[in-house]
Amino acid sequence: MNLATRSGSDTQREIWQQPSIWRNTAERVMASSGRLKELLDGCGAVVLTGSGSSQFAGECVDAALEEQLGHPVRTVGGGALLTHGALALPPLRPLLLVSLARSGDSPESAGAVELLLREEQHVRHLILTCNREGRLARLLRQEPRAGVVVLDKRTNDRSLVMTSSFTNLVLAARALGWLADPAGFHAMAAALSRAGSSILENAEQLKLVAAWRSRRAVFLGSHCRFGAAREAALKTLEMTNGRVMTAADTFLGLRHGPMCAIDERTLVVCFLSNDATARAYECDLIQELNRKHLGRKLLVGTRVPAGLAAEGDAVFETGEAGAVNDNDAPVLDALVGQLLGYFRCLEEGLWPDAPSKDGVINRVVENFRLHTKVEDGEW
Repeated sequence: MNLATRSGSDTQREIWQQPSIWRNTAERVMASSGRLKELLDGCGAVVLTGSGSSQFAGECVDAALEEQLGHPVRTVGGGALLTHGALALPPLRPLLLVSLARSGDSPESAGAVELLLREEQHVRHLILTCNREGRLARLLRQEPRAGVVVLDKRTNDRSLVMTSSFTNLVLAARALGWLADPAGFHAMAAALSRAGSSILENAEQLKLVAAWRSRRAVFLGSHCRFGAAREAALKTLEMTNGRVMTAADTFLGLRHGPMCAIDERTLVVCFLSNDATARAYECDLIQELNRKHLGRKLLVGTRVPAGLAAEGDAVFETGEAGAVNDNDAPVLDALVGQLLGYFRCLEEGLWPDAPSKDGVINRVVENFRLHTKVEDGEW
């Protein structure tokens, strides 16, 4: 059976359509390059913000953007902006706050931006969103200190989980580092599209891994790929309605306590770096897990060394070495994570569009009370 039509769900369609949309996203963002350059001009720092998957999207790109832009770039969760306002931001001004949002309707997203619009005159705003009619897009459309870029309407996922929206928001944010080289950015998006299509063509291999039916899963990534590991962990957690408990860490961080949660049946997904030094450390950790007989591993990357996988492990090649570097690979890592979560969801007999049968989680976080300045003793 064709995997692309297996479940007939919105989730399935939204996962499989991604490589065909990535080039469109590159074109849309670069069409706004003039306004983006204006917003960046003279900025002392850039902050990427969002909640949940949108925050992880920022974590996938902040290190790469800092390298390209030459000034501080960090990711701050929308919740931290609500609770601590400008104290959660670097002190440098002017500052560009880049809000990453699928719907733009979550309480954190809109509440944090509204707070900073009132209290921080030297903070500029860029909204990257998948929803033209969302609260954020409508709020900032006429704001002189802001710019709004709306992605293709197909990225505004109907499913509970973020898939198309996630990878396209990552790509849109990456464009900020490529404004001086649009041709290079388009070439990078095209390379990602080819690699993503190859991943989907070989998705059957990931279906077999999901059939291991592990009840725990740990996702490992280094540097910017740690953001993709966090997102991949969330996808399996959400899409199995919490039946598979997940965690994310760096390869070196795993030794500092979290390794104790790995038993011989735990799925350990290793997003292998293309950087020689980083990969050397990663391979050392994998070999340590092999010696201790911990975990059943899925090694994801290019040119995975022969003999690195232990008996019972799996290897998933994501493309030709050098075609996509580590700064851009989080998009592909996230796609692998989405497929693992999707197939694991089907293994559990859940419906991918709405795995949370009891409504504990929703596509858009439910409205909650937003607090303005609260004095001590007013709890």
